[in-house]
Amino acid sequence: MNEKQNMSDDQIKKAVAAIKAERPAYEKLLDFFEKLFLAQEETKGHLDLEPIEIPKDLLSVKRQEKFPLVNRADFAIDTKASGALLKKICRLSAEATEVLAEACSKISNALEKGALEPTTLFSKLLMEDDAYFQEVSQGLEIDKKVLTFVAYTSIMPALSLCAEQLTACLDKDTPWQKGYCPICGSPPALSILRDEGQRSLLCSFCGHEWQALRIYCPFCDNKDRKTLHYFFSEEEEEGYRVDMCDQCKRYIKTVDTRKMSHPVHPLVEHISTLHLDILAQEQGLESGIPSWLQT
Repeated sequence: MNEKQNMSDDQIKKAVAAIKAERPAYEKLLDFFEKLFLAQEETKGHLDLEPIEIPKDLLSVKRQEKFPLVNRADFAIDTKASGALLKKICRLSAEATEVLAEACSKISNALEKGALEPTTLFSKLLMEDDAYFQEVSQGLEIDKKVLTFVAYTSIMPALSLCAEQLTACLDKDTPWQKGYCPICGSPPALSILRDEGQRSLLCSFCGHEWQALRIYCPFCDNKDRKTLHYFFSEEEEEGYRVDMCDQCKRYIKTVDTRKMSHPVHPLVEHISTLHLDILAQEQGLESGIPSWLQT
């Protein structure tokens, strides 16, 4: 285990412990996700991926036109490592919710019998082949969202590593300031306020974090202060809020790290604020995260 992984593991454990103490209702959910996130970090340390190469002329065009560097289908996957993580996630799910445990048991059986092939599963996910996931989930008699979740969390370490490698291709001299990820073009899952109030957005697909405008809806480019609002939960939890847009009726959760007394791990924060998603949806707002990526 390298020093970087040690630091990340420690951050995950401390963030989970702090949130369990603050919001006991999330204890069982975080028990599962802590193990999942740690397993992903371990897998990331063993990945063997060839960096994605972008021709200089194409890179120049992408920078000039503000196109993301790659499409989702372009990401490299270490099938062996991701396949091993897939099986591990299925084992971890035995201690999760009944629905997830039952579905993962069926997925494990399909993997053992060769009825489900990891390479195909991962490539179909990258291609966003909904028909494939519909067919497989029906055949296994499980929820399609569960199958998608298990497949996605299995390749997330590879997506994250690819995104880290691709940051070298980003234009460091020109701020991105777009609502979609500069790496893969996906919408953000979380808004984060850091340091002196600088705002950054966390990609819902590859996990890349990029700086963004402070007063801005990343889903429709709205910058009108009169139509951009935010609200807190009834408990007015320090450091957490929901940013909402009157124009597109979508929302994004925001974590203000300046007000946090515990180490902040974005994915842990995202999972432990599902009550804010419920509040937002009760107000008729929609998440900007693609439905197949929603937890």
